[in-house]
Amino acid sequence: MTQELLVAEIASLRRYARALTGNSWAADDLVQDTLERACNKWRLWLAGSNLRAWLFSVMHNVFVNQLRQSSGRSQMTLVDVDEFADQLAATDSDPSQMLDLQRCLMRLPSEQREVLLLVSMQDLSYAEVAKITGVPVGTVMSRLSRARTRLQELLDAPTQAPSSPVAILHRLK
Repeated sequence: MTQELLVAEIASLRRYARALTGNSWAADDLVQDTLERACNKWRLWLAGSNLRAWLFSVMHNVFVNQLRQSSGRSQMTLVDVDEFADQLAATDSDPSQMLDLQRCLMRLPSEQREVLLLVSMQDLSYAEVAKITGVPVGTVMSRLSRARTRLQELLDAPTQAPSSPVAILHRLK
């Protein structure tokens, strides 16, 4: 196995994992799990084929499996992003023009977010995304269209000022 091939894809895997999970710790865990699975299943990768697409397929499957496993458990706590909108808002000199792309992305359904990120950020073809996610190309195109429309709606929506003052965190020694 060529280590250099895997190492070259880690940054892309991290970006995609961060967008999927919305959490840097969970993203790092997902990348770790993906690389571990890829190393264990290396024989399934066809030399000469698109390694990035294969790794993204592995990551997609690991992520879906983790979601399924945690659906019955209380390990993963889902938080409504809007509750923390004031803390997630981008810092900008003009509050009326604050855009928080990460918050808007996390409000998309996961199926739409995955397709949007794979096509937009990773520059993968519809066919590659279809193979990664295990859905037909037409479904990829439909999800992408809906994701773009919904993301635009979320970005165009006026930002709301925080209704309560920002909580102050105290450091314990």
